[in-house]
Amino acid sequence: MILTVTPNPALDLTWRVDRLTPGATHRADAGAARAGGKGINVARVAHAHDASVLALATAGGRTGIALAADLGASGVPHRLVQVAAPTRQTVAIVDEELGDTTIVNERGTNPTDAEWAALFGEVVDALPSARVLVISGSLPPGAPDTFVPLLIGTARDAGIPAIVDTSGPALLRAAEAGAAVLKPNAAELVEATGIDDPVAGARALIALGAELVLLSRGAEGMLAVTADAVRQARLDAPLAGNPTGAGDAAVAACAVLYAQGLRDPETVLRRATAWSAAAVPMPLAGEISDDWAALEARLVVTAIPREEEL
Repeated sequence: MILTVTPNPALDLTWRVDRLTPGATHRADAGAARAGGKGINVARVAHAHDASVLALATAGGRTGIALAADLGASGVPHRLVQVAAPTRQTVAIVDEELGDTTIVNERGTNPTDAEWAALFGEVVDALPSARVLVISGSLPPGAPDTFVPLLIGTARDAGIPAIVDTSGPALLRAAEAGAAVLKPNAAELVEATGIDDPVAGARALIALGAELVLLSRGAEGMLAVTADAVRQARLDAPLAGNPTGAGDAAVAACAVLYAQGLRDPETVLRRATAWSAAAVPMPLAGEISDDWAALEARLVVTAIPREEEL
C-alpha cells in the first residue's frame, strides 16, 4: 500500500479562459473544484492505475467539507483529520490561446499542536500496512520543523522508504532524515541549496542523506541523480498543455514502482518522466493520459559522465 501524507491540502479551483490579460475582466464557463494538494494528487494517479493507496490529510471549514465530498466521490481511499482552520484554496487559470497556466496558491493555516499530533497518529496507525510513504506538498506557515523528519524516521524504523516532494528548508530536513527519494523542481532545488548547478544541487541533497534525487526540469525532462551516477530523460519533442500536476504524477510513478520493490534509478526515471509528461495533456491535476506507455517509448535517456555534467 502507498501511504500519502498531505500536510497542507487544498481545494483546487480551475478556470479556463480564451486569453488571460492582466488587469482585464474575464468570462469563463463554470470552473472545476476538486480535492487537491500534492499528496492527494499522487494518490489519485496511483489509485487510477490499480495501486493500493491511502491518502491522509487534514480538512477544515466549508472548503474542507467540499474537499471531503470530492474525495469521497473519487473513490480514493482516505482519512481526514478535522482541523479548526478552513482548508486553503488554489486557483489555476488556463490560457487556452497560449496554453499557459497561471496559479495562485493560498499559503494555508498552521494546524494546532493537537491537530498535528492527530495527523501523525493516523500515519503511525497506517504504516504497518504500507510499502512506501509519500510526503508531498508545501507546509503551512509556522509548521513544526520536526514534522517531516519525524515521519521519515518513523517510516525508516519500520523499514519503509519515504518519497518526499516539498520545498524550502523542509527539503533539506528531509534529506538529513534519510529520505529514499526527493523530487524537487529546478527552482525548489536552487531555493533550498543555494546552488545553481542542478547536478551539484542534487548531490548536495545526497550528501545530506538522500538516496535518489529526481529533478523535474519542465520541457527539458528529468534528471535522476545518485551518489555515483547522473541520468537524464526527456521527450523527443515538447508537449503542449497544463503542467499542473506533472510533478505529482512523477511522484506517483516512483511510489508505484517502489511499492512493487523496483528501485533501479533508470527504471524509476523512465516511468516518472513518462507519467509526468502524460499529465500535461490532462485538464486537471491528479490525472494522466492513457498514452503514457507511448510517451515512455519516445523518451531519450542518457547517462551524463562527470566531465559533461550540466
